[in-house]
Amino acid sequence: MKENIQEQIIELIKAALKDAGLGQDRGEDLYLDIPAEARFGDFSTNIALRLSKPLHKPPREVAETLIKAFYKQAQKTALKESIAEIKTEGPGFINFYLNAKYHYGKLREILSRGKEALRIDLGKKKRVLVEFVSANPTGSLSVAHARQAAVGDSLANILEFLGFAAKREYYLNDVGNQISILAKSVALRIQELAGEKIEFPEDHYQGEYIYEIAKEAGKQKINPQSLGDFAANYILDIIRKELDDFGVKFDCWYSQKELEKSAKIQKAFDFLKKKEFLYESDGALWFKSTSFGDDKDRVVIKSDGSYTYLAPDIAYHNDKYKRGFEWLINLWGPDHHGYINRLKASVAAFGRDPETLSIVIVQLATIFRNGKPVQMSTRRGEYITLREVLDEVGRDAARFFFLMRRTTSHLDFDLEIAKKQTSENPVYYVQYAHARISSILRNGGVKLNKEADLALLKEKEELGLVKKILQFSYILNICLKTQDPYMLTVYLQELSEAFHKFYDLHRVLSDDPELTQARLGLIEGARIVIATGLELLGVSRPEKM
Repeated sequence: MKENIQEQIIELIKAALKDAGLGQDRGEDLYLDIPAEARFGDFSTNIALRLSKPLHKPPREVAETLIKAFYKQAQKTALKESIAEIKTEGPGFINFYLNAKYHYGKLREILSRGKEALRIDLGKKKRVLVEFVSANPTGSLSVAHARQAAVGDSLANILEFLGFAAKREYYLNDVGNQISILAKSVALRIQELAGEKIEFPEDHYQGEYIYEIAKEAGKQKINPQSLGDFAANYILDIIRKELDDFGVKFDCWYSQKELEKSAKIQKAFDFLKKKEFLYESDGALWFKSTSFGDDKDRVVIKSDGSYTYLAPDIAYHNDKYKRGFEWLINLWGPDHHGYINRLKASVAAFGRDPETLSIVIVQLATIFRNGKPVQMSTRRGEYITLREVLDEVGRDAARFFFLMRRTTSHLDFDLEIAKKQTSENPVYYVQYAHARISSILRNGGVKLNKEADLALLKEKEELGLVKKILQFSYILNICLKTQDPYMLTVYLQELSEAFHKFYDLHRVLSDDPELTQARLGLIEGARIVIATGLELLGVSRPEKM
């Protein structure tokens, strides 16, 4: 039986489906919801609604049949100690009500073991490589890159917390046309600084940083043939510092230049040729990606002998698997959406399951200042950088705000709200809850007894806070399944709201010593979860504000 209660209930549903003769395999894509209102229980499933049509039976009739099977199967598992009631409500939802013994027991476990009680080993040390940001070293990181950095790093944190062996990687596109244009841009600025009148092409990099690189290259008397490498390394140092200040550290910086120098691309192509997945046509070399579901075959070596973008990517991803990674997660910008099928086709061509490659498209972000969007142009250098956001709002607000929408949704980042020290600012609101609890525990004059009688917690707001605390593992499971940390930001705001609501209505340090201890245990449980959630998002946990 699985360790976490949600997985236990899902296993129960599968067993009940089989017991009721409704099909052993119909529960393979099961999931649970948390009802919007606490009066509808702790968890809910729509399985009866889904089975209604194929079974030609009303949903509530299917639900009643399943509920009988649930009770029968629950007697064979540890769930018989945790479930108080199972009933059908509404059009046919099946709701699970956990008993008070379960709620108090889990809260006590959190008090006893701290954040270790919140860990669920779903990963079993499975090796995962999360590749993100991977911006060309041609300029400072934009807010689009910053959003990818926040998402990728937080996702890797969550994966590690859930028992995966996760590594972070930056793919460095340090060769090719963009580096050539960068070199030409610097060369022209060197000429200009020397007093020459130049015509600067529109498609070259025009930011002020190009002048700084040109000045430094002049001081160091860099050879013209080495300008591309010099400029790329100069910018890469800036990128590394920006990411470090953002709290993002990579385990590996993987160079495309080194990949192309190695024999890895040729070895990958030799394998594909042997399998007859490469062919020549019109003087070019083509990958037969249509054999694996792509809409058309793709060129990997052009007629002039140069690589397409796909060529090194095929070898790079093959190398990821060869390094022992079992699950690859790539975070890409929206302009790469059409690239997914061809890369998955290459994974399949090497005999691997394309489902082990997950592509997460992270939509763009728009920065607002004084209610107006800031216009951006990468080539002209007229864009808000990660550095500017960090300088203006700080690391905590920057990371939290970049995560506050689903990765599939465009993000509007309001700099003015991010700077506010009020409850209108979501990260301030959550951090304030942590600081407020820390202050009570530190200055209340009463030492927390972790063996307090938690059954004294009976008020609506107390029970609501207990249940919200215990939803943490459910939320992390959603983040895992969606490869998106967004829901954790929502949850932390809801948990903080539940704490503030409880605290505004009930005295923690009451005249009843036993009730005081129970309530101290309650808020300490909330503090542990808030602190753990903020840590996973890379946000600080202040004890004073």
